[in-house]
Amino acid sequence: MGQKKLLRFEAIKAFPNVLQYPANIAGLWKNHFSNENAITIELACGRGEYTVALAKLHPDRNFIGVDLKGNRLYIGAKISLEQQITNAAFLRTQIDKINTYFIMGEVAEIWITFPDPQLRNSKSWKRLTHPHFLRLYQQILSENGYIHLKTDSPELYEFTKLVINLYGLILHEENDHVHLHLNGHKELKIRTHYESLDIAGTNKVHYLKFSLPAGPLAEIDELLQERIKAYD
Repeated sequence: MGQKKLLRFEAIKAFPNVLQYPANIAGLWKNHFSNENAITIELACGRGEYTVALAKLHPDRNFIGVDLKGNRLYIGAKISLEQQITNAAFLRTQIDKINTYFIMGEVAEIWITFPDPQLRNSKSWKRLTHPHFLRLYQQILSENGYIHLKTDSPELYEFTKLVINLYGLILHEENDHVHLHLNGHKELKIRTHYESLDIAGTNKVHYLKFSLPAGPLAEIDELLQERIKAYD
């Protein structure tokens, strides 16, 4: 491990806005923020740029960036401390354990910004909009809570639309070219370092806003996999 990474891992141990695998935090985020404002989480937040920008846009809400890589969280956490952004925090943990850190209804919204699209269909279960993860989100989202996906991957965009249709999710907004059709959506104007790289090479950013049904998701993951294989 590089010296810079080691220094960052050591530094975030003392950062009051970084919680690493915290025990018994579920239901008590209001204590961390010293208020009961609505909570939005950003999954796979990387450097935390979106978390920080959202917190600036909405000072009356709380934002938590979630990622496993502490050396990346360091960047957003340090900026938040330097700029005294008190409504932003960072949670270091695995996303497949997210339901252990929040109680039912504690999260109002989820942002998924430029996650790894896991392009191999055999790895589709690792996509953060796969029902495997959506069932975890159901355990923490408030009633009618929203999920936002922003991605430059047309494959992940189409996959998520397939999931929405197949599982009866509620689609609230769809935009296949964000920077061409901003529609006054100030949150979508936020650009991250990753976004500027255009790794997918499409020069397009896609966006979906959807919510989950009140009841359990249908147990049709095998059917989903069959539909995915049809694209091979």
